[in-house]
Amino acid sequence: MFHRFFGGIHPAGRIGGTEGKELARDAAIEEMPAPATVAIPLAQHIGAPCVPCVKPGDVVKRGQRIATTDAFLHADIHASVAGKVKKIENGAVVIESDGTDEWVEGLPLDRDWHAMEKDDLLAAIKDAGIVGMGGATFPAFVKLQPKKSVDVLILNGAECEPYLTADDRLMREEPERVVEGARILARVLSVRRVVLAVEENKPEAVAALTKAAEALVAADTSLDKSLPRPEVVTLPTRYPQGAEKMLIYAVTGREVPLGGLPMDAGAVVQNVGTAAAIFDACAHGIPLIERITTVSGDAIAHPKNLRVRIGTSYQDAIDYCGGFSETPDKILAGGPMMGRAQESLDVPITKGSSGILALTRKITEHGPELNCIRCGRCVQACPMGLIPSMLSILGQRKDVTKARDDYGVMNCIECGCCTYVCPAKRNIVQYIRVTKGAVKNLAAKEKAKAQAAAQKKEAAKA
Repeated sequence: MFHRFFGGIHPAGRIGGTEGKELARDAAIEEMPAPATVAIPLAQHIGAPCVPCVKPGDVVKRGQRIATTDAFLHADIHASVAGKVKKIENGAVVIESDGTDEWVEGLPLDRDWHAMEKDDLLAAIKDAGIVGMGGATFPAFVKLQPKKSVDVLILNGAECEPYLTADDRLMREEPERVVEGARILARVLSVRRVVLAVEENKPEAVAALTKAAEALVAADTSLDKSLPRPEVVTLPTRYPQGAEKMLIYAVTGREVPLGGLPMDAGAVVQNVGTAAAIFDACAHGIPLIERITTVSGDAIAHPKNLRVRIGTSYQDAIDYCGGFSETPDKILAGGPMMGRAQESLDVPITKGSSGILALTRKITEHGPELNCIRCGRCVQACPMGLIPSMLSILGQRKDVTKARDDYGVMNCIECGCCTYVCPAKRNIVQYIRVTKGAVKNLAAKEKAKAQAAAQKKEAAKA
């Protein structure tokens, strides 16, 4: 049984076909050869940027840790190729490949994760630098230590963004990695229920996961037979089905309170790609140095799903797909709903890079922005129950306080549903993003002012 969340859209009309997924959904995962040079960013996660533990001229091996930090909220960075550190600049470690692709000593290894203690599994996940690979990039080891009791683990296989098919291909081609990762997560979290949630537009993925789950559970002769049997649940195709709060409600009927976290609803959500990476880390000690990324769009000559090294440039990935068949009007990091436009192709693929889209003008054509006509379509589409029309107007007026206090701007998940349905072509999400930034700046100023007042008061007492 599923529960339909409020709002949402089905973005097929403007894009055409099956949300643009037909371009790459039947393209099997291809292993892209290691590029001659990678630029590996030091900040690929929510939290503190890492500090390099290598220097220019150092020789590194594939899988070697090259950056870390003492900060709790972080994810270690590892070399995705073997070679020499050319330079460290612009927040990235640049490595020239030596062509050997040699692993650092001791990797990969072969171990039975069933025999590992929970703390050892958690340490393996932390050491591997794994983050949420659906795009959120929250360090996985932190998310797996919730401060409240949780009883359900949900693996996010919705992949509701148009065009993107990387998760679909992963579930279809390597379902065992996903299911084993789910079982490792279930053991770490001690949950009673494990759900693999997939949208109904991915029937092959549903079938593959179901078969893999049955086979792996049946073959398990360890004590982990006590783990909950993974359930594969098919959800309606509706954007943003894959957003954490929507997914939790769809699967459990529980609502995450405004301003709350999934653990407030007794749940933890992880992307299927994250689960697969966790299996690699726990069973083979392999850090997160590559991922599956969709390179697609109507301007790409041969749309593909690539297993690509972290630090590979967009230019190299697009060239591997035959380059551009038409002149692109826009290059996006991620999907068309929540992705960010890029000004250059000299951008590295990171741990959170789910897709690279190159779209022509006929897709991106938006028309002139007009005044809000108060039609209410954005209100009907907003899955968070906000009033996006007012938030866009307040954003234009720079009325930050009212947007925060009266209209809950910080509860916006920036899914883009409002912008998609707006007949006045208002760029509502952009207004909201700018306003949220202003809210954070205002909060920092208010905090500083309060601290100064407190210090002044203490000084007066003295």
